[in-house]
Order: sequence, then C-alpha cells, then structure tokens
Amino acid sequence: MSLEVDEDRPSVETTKQLKRQDSLYGDAEKVSRAKHHGSEGSWSRLFQLAFQSVGIIYGDVGTSPLYTLSGTFPNGIKDHDDLLGVLSLILYTLILIPMVKYVFIVLYADDNGDGGTFALYSLISRHAKVRLIPNQQAEDAMVSNYGIEEPSSQLRRAQWLKEKLESSKAAKIGLFTITILGTSMVMGDGTLTPAISVLSAVSGIKEKVPSLTETQIVWISVPILFALFSVQRYGTDKVGYSFAPIITVWFVLIAGIGMYNLVVHEIGVLRAFNPLYIVDYFRRNGKEGWISLGGVILCVTGTEGMFADLGHFNIKAIQISFNTVLFPSVTLCYMGQIAYLRKFPEDVADSFFRSIPAPMFWPTFIVAIFSAIIASQAMLSGAFAILSKALSLGCFPSVQVIHTSKSYEGQVYIPEVNFLMGLASIIVTITFRTTTEIGNAYGICVVTVFSITTHLTTIVMLLVWRKKFIFIFLFYIVFSFIELIYLSSILTKFVQGGYLPFCFSLVLMALMITWHYVHVNKYWYELDHIIPADEVTALLKKHDVRRIPGVGLLYSSLVQGIPPVFLRLVQKIPSVHSVFLFMSIKHLPIPHVAPAERFLFRQVGPREHRMFRCVARYGYCDMLEEPGLFKGFLMERLKMFIQDEAAFETNSATGDSQSCSEGSACPIVHSEEVIDSLVGGYAGNISPDLVEKEKQFIDKEMERGVVYLMGEVNIIAEPKSSAVKKIVVDYIYTFLRNNLTDGEKVLAIPKDELLKVGITYEI
Repeated sequence: MSLEVDEDRPSVETTKQLKRQDSLYGDAEKVSRAKHHGSEGSWSRLFQLAFQSVGIIYGDVGTSPLYTLSGTFPNGIKDHDDLLGVLSLILYTLILIPMVKYVFIVLYADDNGDGGTFALYSLISRHAKVRLIPNQQAEDAMVSNYGIEEPSSQLRRAQWLKEKLESSKAAKIGLFTITILGTSMVMGDGTLTPAISVLSAVSGIKEKVPSLTETQIVWISVPILFALFSVQRYGTDKVGYSFAPIITVWFVLIAGIGMYNLVVHEIGVLRAFNPLYIVDYFRRNGKEGWISLGGVILCVTGTEGMFADLGHFNIKAIQISFNTVLFPSVTLCYMGQIAYLRKFPEDVADSFFRSIPAPMFWPTFIVAIFSAIIASQAMLSGAFAILSKALSLGCFPSVQVIHTSKSYEGQVYIPEVNFLMGLASIIVTITFRTTTEIGNAYGICVVTVFSITTHLTTIVMLLVWRKKFIFIFLFYIVFSFIELIYLSSILTKFVQGGYLPFCFSLVLMALMITWHYVHVNKYWYELDHIIPADEVTALLKKHDVRRIPGVGLLYSSLVQGIPPVFLRLVQKIPSVHSVFLFMSIKHLPIPHVAPAERFLFRQVGPREHRMFRCVARYGYCDMLEEPGLFKGFLMERLKMFIQDEAAFETNSATGDSQSCSEGSACPIVHSEEVIDSLVGGYAGNISPDLVEKEKQFIDKEMERGVVYLMGEVNIIAEPKSSAVKKIVVDYIYTFLRNNLTDGEKVLAIPKDELLKVGITYEI
C-alpha cells in the first residue's frame, strides 16, 4: 500500500462549485504586504542582535577545538608534516563552508527573514506548487510577502524547472522527503551537540585529576546536561544575553592561547595557508588521510545553526559576529594547537588542555565548561525554530510552541521537544561514554544537513534568484563535491557510532510522514463532506435548532463550507448560540501576517441568524493571542465587518463605491463570488441604527460568555484499507495524537470554556 495523497480529489466540478459559492476560499490567501523580521531596525538593535548571536549561534563552532584534532588523529601523529596538512584542511574548510557558503550565500536564501530547511522548502513552494498539503490555491501569488514575479519568456530555465516540479509527483515527494530528512538530522545534531561538547570539556579535568575514571566523568556530565535543557524555557532572548559574555570571554581566551603557542612554539605553521600542504597530506597518507576527514569536519559543527537561527536574529548581525569574533578566534586557536603539537605530538589526544599555559589552566577549564554548555544552544534554538515551521505546515504533531520574546520575533521554545531531546542527549552520553563514537555520529548529522541545504539552495537559485547558470553550476559542483568527500569519509565509521543519527532520523521521519499523510487525508475527508453555506437555513429548520445565549466558536481546519462536525452537533444537541462563528486557523506559508489583516469574515445565511465564518490567518512564526485578547480582538473585527458589510450593500444599492473601515478585512466587493456568498444578507439600504443594534447585540452576547467548540475527531482507516494503512492510521497516528497533541492548549482555549463534539472519520 502506498501512502500517497490523491491530489485529484475533489473533482474539477466540485472545486469550481466550492470556489463559486465561497469566495472566502481564495480571500483567505489575500493579505497586503507586511514587513518581516530583520528588514528594519537601528544600528543599536543590530549590534544587540550581533552580541546575542555570539552566545546563541557560535558556541558549537567555538568549542570544536576541544575535540577536532583528537578525532582527526585517533591513532596518533605519524609525520610532523601531517599537522600542517590537517591545519590547512581545517582552515579552508572553515573558509569555504561556514564563511563562503553560509555567511555570504545561503543566509540570503531566507524565507522573509527565517532560515532552515523548512524555510527553504516554503520558499520553493511559493514559487512552484510542490507542497503536498492540499489547501494551496492559485491565489497564493497574492499572499503577503510572497513577492512572486511570474517567469517571463526570457526566463525559460526557471519556467522549465517550475513546470517539471509541478508536474512530477516524484519531485514533490522527493523535495518533501529531503526536507524532513534535513529537519531530522538537525534534531539529531541538537541531541548530540550537548553530549560531545560537555564530555569534551569535563574530560579536561583529567589533566589535574588523573585518577578520575571514564564513568565518573560521564556522571559529572549528566547534571550539567540536565541544567542546560532546564534553562531553555527562559528563551533565546534571556539565555542569549546570559551566554554571550561567557562565549565572548571564551573566544578571547582561545585566541590568546593560540597566539601564545604560535609565538612560543612555532609561528611557521602559518604557512599552512598554502593549500599545497593538503595535496601533500593526501599523497603521503592515501586512504588513511581520506578517513581522517571524518575528524576534520568536526571543526565546522554547528554551522547549520547560523541558518536555522536566522529567525532569531538577522543576516547582518550574523555576518558581523562571524567575521569579527568567531573566525579570527577559532583559526588562531587551531594554529596554536598545531604549533604546540609540532613539539609535543604525543599529546594529540588532549592537545587543547595540554597547550594551555599553566597559570591559565583553571580559568580556561571553568570557562570551557560553561562554553560547552552554551555550545548546545545554537542547535537547540535552531531545532525549535525549524520544528515550529514544520508544525505550521502540517508536518508535525500539534505540540505547544511558546514565543519567548516580545522584542524579537521568531524566538520560540517547545517544551515537549526540549524534554525528549534532553533525555536522548543524556542517554547518548551514558551509553557511548567517549567523544570518539559520538563524534562519528555527529559528523554524519553535520554533513548530511550541509548536503541537503546545498541541493535546496541550488533549486532556490534556479527558481527564485534566477542567477547566471555559471554561478549556480560552480556553487553546486564545488560544495556538493566537498560535502560528498566528507560524507564518504565519515560513513566509513558507520558501525562505530555513525548509525545513531540514521536510526534517530528514521524514527522522526516516520513520525512526520505519518502525521502529514493523515493530516492531508483528514483535510480531504472534511472537504468531501462539507455542508454548503446556503443549506444551513434548511438544516436548522430540519432539526428544530433553538438559539441559546452567548457566543459560540466552532473550530475547523476548513476555510470553505461548513465542517461536518456542525451536522453532528445539531443532531445530538439541537441548539446553537445566539452569535455563532465557524472558526478556521489558517497558517500561510509565510513567516508573519499583520494583526490588522488577521481575521476574514463571511455571513452565513440570513442576517437574523447571526452566523458567520471566520478565518484567522497566521504566519508560521506568529503566535496565537491570549484567550482574552483573542476574544476581544475577534469581536471588534466582527463588528467592523458588520459595519463594512452594511456600507457595501448600501453603496451597491446606490451605485457608490465601497467604503471600509481602516484596517478591517473588507470583502472583495467586485467579485461575483462575494455577491453569491451573501445569501439573504444585508440587502438594500441599511440604516446606521440597525448596524448599531447589531453591534450592541454582539456586545451583550459576549458578556453572557464565549463557548469554544471543537471536534473530537477519531480517525480510522476504511474497512477495505490495506494492513499497512490500518497500522499507520489506527495505531501509529492514534498513538501520536493521544500522546503528543493538545489541540485546545495549542489554540490557547480555556478548558472551562471548551465543549468537544465527538465524530469519526473513515479515510
């Protein structure tokens, strides 16, 4: 059984009928242009973000000197000149991957200020219909921040690629698969980073207390890891300001120690900037030199965090902090270690701590411990940011996403994910016990994410940027070749710990694919069983539905038609609140929607029914308002809609142009669909007194209370389904829904105002 979505449902005739009777289907995508994170701000804010980024993003790359050389020479140094070859490899790896590829190219492939694999996927999906989620409309090009320019005849290459992507289901599935693979690897990276960083730092104490055993070092590391994951709830903003001074001190220390070793031992190692030493290294060592690349790649661990954490900061802030702080400090540190090892090659297993001048050991050790803790922050913040995007795109269970900063957008924390990653990191530390095997797993995560980013960025260059072919060709060939060489090397250590990220990724990918598959099919089921808006009046009469005091909000994922759960409600409890809204929360594939554009309304049935449909539109980085604020804002916008609707109908009757209140979500009045959708609505000349009475009625019912209604949907596979589908839907998905989701909590719905309506969908 193939878990594929039937993208041809509903039929063309059904789709036309839906769009004909329901203009909200298209209007839910139409919002005006809004500014995105990082697009504006003072220099003071820019430098504040740059300072924060030092603590959040660069801890991982900055602490890589703790374990890179020991991972590169696990069997000792055979030739003194090998040190110069490895140093040259490290220097050019740092220059090519973090600096050239990420800082000066990939960061610009942001999705309106946000980075990571899902941001790349979202950016591509806005220029070609490649998303598997079935709520994509032709009107997507009019969504805020899309900025789409239709390919012209002169841009045949982009048009050709667009057509190929849109016409090939294999291409769509392939793009989605490598996106979630990249996300899974980032999650694995966030799990392994704390383990290897903390273990490496704590191991330094053996220089002064050699009697400590491996087991004791592991158990010293565990409470440190526990403390790290515990502080994540305070958010990137507070954690960043706390961590940045420590990491800054760390960079000053390692740069100073590096310069000291260069002067005292051998300043001549600077000649490693000559890339010929790399050629000599491979000529001399052959296969062993190739295998050692699995250790060299550890010098750029955490680089993906620069892109994944882009939503926490901005491009300029990251560029400033990388080029002025990180790169000079780390390169000086590596050069200092190599200078020391040229005289004391036997110390390669602990080269960092042994190269520290005696008076500086304890201060450096203490700062190293704190820096190792901080090193995990980049990938943790990146993992939270990427998963928040996956949630909004229907690719992950609806866990709670907490926005931790009112000043800076995009800074999020996911409690359930933080707990699971913390638990996994502690288990890995206790199980593997040494940095060698963890480093093997770590390297595979790092290089796989690099490669996925290269492929997705190349598509962005072809489809979105439309750069000259020679530039795209050089980017793809150079970085794909480098990453392929590194990946082939690290895969030789698959059995020695390299299997861990693959196992982790397979589990996480299975989770995401399962959730996405059922999410899409659930949407189609509801779409196939909607109640047309013009049949609501007959439905209310048929079941003799009475109106009760208060305001009712019935939540559904649909933005067209009336959800099937409403039929279930009136069949079992034939009563509806005096003011009733069919609510849909729609996440657009853009980071932010301006609050003034948040709500769209439509009248359902005659005016005296006081029933409306509302779509609340959010970007994938927007947070849902608090319950009290949400209700107040919603009712104010509803009253504004009533006023605008009355003005529209009055002006239509007199032949005047439309009049809308400033900031309100006005209907598209010149559309025939809109006029069709106003069944029995405001007709003719509406008096201001009537409008005021309607608004007062809403205020009165609001005071009587608001009740949130949600469908408690039980999704099962159809009886004729295959065994595989039954396992996926009836067991795996049900387990995830029962244990990882809390819909009312995610939607900020107070439990004492919630009423659930049970219903079963067979898909």
